Amino acid sequence: MEPLFTQVAWFLEDLIVDGSLAAGARTPSTNELAAFHGINAATARRGIALLVDDGVLHTRRGLGTFVTPDARDIIVKRRRELLPEDFVAPLIDESLRLGYDRGALVTLVEKVAESRGMYR
Repeated sequence: MEPLFTQVAWFLEDLIVDGSLAAGARTPSTNELAAFHGINAATARRGIALLVDDGVLHTRRGLGTFVTPDARDIIVKRRRELLPEDFVAPLIDESLRLGYDRGALVTLVEKVAESRGMYR
């Protein structure tokens, strides 16, 4: 399991990628994030700091933290780089342990993708 501050960063990234937080939008404050997640404000601050360091967010003294214009592109690029090793490889490993062959795994992925609207 990922550290809590990393989970906070991924939560905010998800909001940016799905369009809930657009470029220029103010993010929830550290106190709002802490209350929502039931964590310490310092932990929420660390999550925000990760995104500031990555150029996804920027702070305006006295005003808050805001989404940068390139935030979505930065996140999508990084997540696409992580996808094979962090998500696909574990899926294949578990499939092999469970006895799926290549065809069965492809069928399973297509079924799930269809159920989530990927082929509409």
